[in-house]
Amino acid sequence: MTPSTPITPASRTAPPLSTQVVLVTGGARGLGRALTEAFLREGARVVIDHLTSEAAAREIADAHPGRAIAVRADVRERDQVGALFARAEAEFGDPVDTVVNNALAGFSFDGDARAKAHEIGYEAFAGQFSGAVQGALHTIQSALPGFDRAGSGRVVNIGTNLLQHPVVPYHDYTAAKAALLALTRTFAADLGPRGITVNMVSGGLLRTTDASSATPEAVFDAIAASTPLRSVTTPAELADAVLLLASPWARAITGQNLVVDGGLVMD
Repeated sequence: MTPSTPITPASRTAPPLSTQVVLVTGGARGLGRALTEAFLREGARVVIDHLTSEAAAREIADAHPGRAIAVRADVRERDQVGALFARAEAEFGDPVDTVVNNALAGFSFDGDARAKAHEIGYEAFAGQFSGAVQGALHTIQSALPGFDRAGSGRVVNIGTNLLQHPVVPYHDYTAAKAALLALTRTFAADLGPRGITVNMVSGGLLRTTDASSATPEAVFDAIAASTPLRSVTTPAELADAVLLLASPWARAITGQNLVVDGGLVMD
C-alpha cells in the first residue's frame, strides 16, 4: 500500500484494543503510567517508553510478561525513536497500531514558582516545544510504515485545558501544547486518506501526578468546586478517554480536541 492509496471506510477501522500494540511515551509514571495500565487492562500489548524512569517502567513490564516492554528512548531524538519502533515490532511480531504522545519535558505545575511574562526566556519555550512537538513528530513519522501496512492507525496527543482557560499562565507549557493541537489538526487532515486518525485529549490539573505534586491542596479544592462534577479529574479518568479514541468506536473521529476536566471547560 502506497501513502497515496485511499483507504475505504471498511478498512480504516482500528483493531480491537485487545489486539493492539500501543506505544505510550513517558509511560512509566504519572499520567503515563495510568495510560499504560489502562491499555494493559483492556488486553493490549504496550511499549512503555521512558527516559529517566527505568525502574518504574521495568516494574510494569515485569508484571505483564509478554504483553509489555520497557524501552528507553528520548523522543526528541529521531534515531532513538526509530530504534524503539523496531524493537517493538521485533518483540511483539506486529507493528504499533496506536501512538499516545504523553512524554513531557521536565515541568512542575507550581504557580508561585512559574516564570512570569516579564522574565521568561525563549529557551523555556524551546524546551517545551522540543518535547511536545518534536517528540510527536518523531513518533508519528516513525509509526507511518506500520500504519500503512495495517491500513489504519491511531494517534492520541495529550494536551491541556489551559488553552481555553489559562487560569495559571504557564507560558511555555501552554504554547507548546497549542502548537501540538495545531499539529494534531494538520496531521489529521494530511493522514486521514491513509486511514489514520489524529486526536488530542486535554485534561486540566490532574490529581495527582509528579508534575502536579507541587500544587497546593487548596488549588485542587478550588478547581473541584468549579466543576459540574465537583471533582478534579484523575489520571485514570483521562486515560479512559484516550482508550475511546484508540478504539474502533472512534473510527470517524479525527482532528478533535476532547477536553476531559469534569466540565470545567465546556468547549
